[in-house]
Amino acid sequence: MLKALEERHGRELQRKFTSAVVAVCGLGGLGSNIAASLARAGIGRLILIDFDRVELSNLHRQQYKVSQIGRYKTEAMAENLKEIAPYTELGIHTARITESNAAELLKNADIICEAFDNAECKAMLVNLVLETMPEKYLVAASGMAGLGSANDIKTRRVAKRFYLCGDEVSSVGDGIGLVSPRVMLCAAHQAQMVLRILAGEPEE
Repeated sequence: MLKALEERHGRELQRKFTSAVVAVCGLGGLGSNIAASLARAGIGRLILIDFDRVELSNLHRQQYKVSQIGRYKTEAMAENLKEIAPYTELGIHTARITESNAAELLKNADIICEAFDNAECKAMLVNLVLETMPEKYLVAASGMAGLGSANDIKTRRVAKRFYLCGDEVSSVGDGIGLVSPRVMLCAAHQAQMVLRILAGEPEE
């Protein structure tokens, strides 16, 4: 399978993907889709972090199955990724990221994907990474709810190693809430930004 990826991406680019370590913080609508996309691209190691379990209400936008309801998302996601990309190494942490454990959980990551659905958790992780891990890249998300145009989902470079994906406006509380295609669009932006960083083609 890796040979097929080399033929698709080129040997040198695939080498960069295969040698990368990416942390996905949160395995809900954003994180489960980010993880699946990066695994399909041949990222060498994914660090999967979440404390929650799969619920019925997750299935309309998250990469889980009915048979996985009740299981920890880390375990269910690992099971799915092993079928998608058995060549990707997985690091599993069934835990809530906090200010006290983040450094240990994220120490081996080259790039960190923030994929929380809670504004306070988002702010905590972004601030923590920017303040204490300036050598790492951070790809975060803000605004992907509702039925707004797909073209409103964008990637913006906020700082030298910090990128923000989404429309930066919409909120779950605005009305219709989270719709699968728009959440997946934002997740795809995050995964694509990871690949661009690794390829040496970051946004200006």
